[in-house]
Amino acid sequence: MVSPDLRRDRPAEGPLVQGFSANSFLVDGRTYRGLLLTPAQATAWEAPALAELGVEHLSPVLDLSPPPEFLILGTGPAMAFAPRGLVGALEARGIGVEAMDSRAAARTWGLLRGEGRWIAAAIMPL
Repeated sequence: MVSPDLRRDRPAEGPLVQGFSANSFLVDGRTYRGLLLTPAQATAWEAPALAELGVEHLSPVLDLSPPPEFLILGTGPAMAFAPRGLVGALEARGIGVEAMDSRAAARTWGLLRGEGRWIAAAIMPL
């Protein structure tokens, strides 16, 4: 017998990234260039340069209650490492960070939310 929590025919709750183009993401029928995602909502995000990124830029997704298991960080058109200061600040809060290019971040968001994971995402423009 399959646990009801593991059923694959149940859609993910919350915002769903439906696709992306050369410079934007489609989420629940709306277009976003930069994007913050929580299990409850999607919001437009004016992302700073990656090297400038700090926890103060991520408060809408980090202030979840309970805090997210980890943050998916979409770094733009190419994979890049998250700034060390940001990683340290998130780890001090008990939040891990997984950096990847923004298209991979959008796909990963859907997969992990489909599993019911309590995560957040910050996805930089393409």
